Amino acid sequence: MTQDLNTLLTALYVKIDDEIGGTRWMGRPPLLTDSELVCLAVAQALLGHRSEARWLRFARKHLAGMFPYLPQQSGYNKRLRAALPLVKRMIRELAMDSDLWFDNHWIVDSTPVPCGMSRPTAQRSDLAGWAGYGYCASHSRFFWGLRLYLVCTPTGMPIVWALANPKIGEREVLVSMLETDADLVAEREGILLISDKGFAGKVFEQDLAGQGIELLRPSRKREKARYGEPMLKKVRQLIESVNDSLKGELDLEQHGGRTFEGVAIRVAQRILAMTAAIWHNRKTSAPVTRSLIAYDH
Repeated sequence: MTQDLNTLLTALYVKIDDEIGGTRWMGRPPLLTDSELVCLAVAQALLGHRSEARWLRFARKHLAGMFPYLPQQSGYNKRLRAALPLVKRMIRELAMDSDLWFDNHWIVDSTPVPCGMSRPTAQRSDLAGWAGYGYCASHSRFFWGLRLYLVCTPTGMPIVWALANPKIGEREVLVSMLETDADLVAEREGILLISDKGFAGKVFEQDLAGQGIELLRPSRKREKARYGEPMLKKVRQLIESVNDSLKGELDLEQHGGRTFEGVAIRVAQRILAMTAAIWHNRKTSAPVTRSLIAYDH
């Protein structure tokens, strides 16, 4: 197989169709199947179309051969939001279908997902109560929105992910994520979890050790140098490069979501696009596992 968008979408369509086992609709089936819908969403994220209306106009002109029927913008938006469970499932299925899934070295980090800029937006938005104000130390700026927590392998293959209010502590969110996927943690031995200083905490590390997880992080001020700290500079670049793929190439911060369902599916859409690219690159023995260059034009 080759590394191009058509080949990726074809392989992804077959994979989704095999996993969902045919149509999940009762009665008259939709003209745009679930497999086509998810592939269309992945193509939108890879090609960098933030506006759904403009994306559908582009797809009608350039992708009609792959998608014979395309709904109107309102129908596409409604179908896509309803497909969130399927998108989350396919992120996990694609990850499990790669040898990268068995890597016991995990990286965890959180990154801002802004959802508004003005005070009236924060007060009247449908996201009020779920989103909140937070601070991004990497860019020295405040934001209103959510934080994306991503646990992935060093190559960027997602293991677990979650969206949370930025006022919730990072350790608290990670504990909840690991509890939700307790079976995933229990079936592995010798997990090395690499993080930044924000996840430091004696009780927290003891809880991780009880689950068989060793935490590797930089030492804090006035703290004795920790084991393995010299290697963390290179690992930090891996963490930043994964976030850069989501933000710089997949426009995570320009998602355009204005409701709970809208933000969730747009974030999941971009994580699925990155996962699909990694999965396909691995299957085709591409030289750079997380490269999106072959699919973004």
